[in-house]
Amino acid sequence: MIPFSIFLIVVAMVLGIWAQSRVSSAFNQYSKVRSTSNLTGAEVARHILDSAQIHDVEVVQIDGMLGDHYDPTTKRLCLSTAVYNTPSVAAAGIAAHETGHAIQHAKAYAPLKLRMMVVPATQLVSQALPYIIFGGFFLHLLPGLLAVQLGALCYGVMTFFQLITLPVEFDATRRAKIILQHMSIIQPGAEAAGVNKVLNAAALTYVAAFLGSLGNLLWMLGLSRRN
Repeated sequence: MIPFSIFLIVVAMVLGIWAQSRVSSAFNQYSKVRSTSNLTGAEVARHILDSAQIHDVEVVQIDGMLGDHYDPTTKRLCLSTAVYNTPSVAAAGIAAHETGHAIQHAKAYAPLKLRMMVVPATQLVSQALPYIIFGGFFLHLLPGLLAVQLGALCYGVMTFFQLITLPVEFDATRRAKIILQHMSIIQPGAEAAGVNKVLNAAALTYVAAFLGSLGNLLWMLGLSRRN
């Protein structure tokens, strides 16, 4: 019988590939559909920020495809070129989602505050994990049990980070959908459906990331019991 941890890892991989495919497909489709408001992603972000009385967040353009994000440490809302400059349904949805994070930050949304606290530890274990895996499992530079325990610790931190990321991302998506229609940036019907497809597909990638981390954590914990 296949261990549950391996099953989770496989499911996470399949879900991640499928979700990423859906994100790309939805973005490619709705990046060609001009929104009725005719606002670019950058203009959407600024309109929402102004409406929320948030005046200390900078909206900037970055290179790369779908690398859009909000950086709470610098209060910079970073939009990829295709989102920043395009008055499309997809651009509006993504810009509103990222602006949702800025609103969370301004309102001291608890899950976002917790995620910000965990970021340094997550970055540290993400950098250490490859050395632990290869050094311990392949090069045998670490005792087997120690390598497994360190690996479990790393995946534990990463799994916790992915877990608290879920409400942060889901809430930002919820806010985006409401705000876009409330401000008449996106119209009900076909435009709202397009935003839903883009953002719902993106949400699945976070679910896949959590399941992958959880599967690896359970796998490591299983190995530790055998050693």
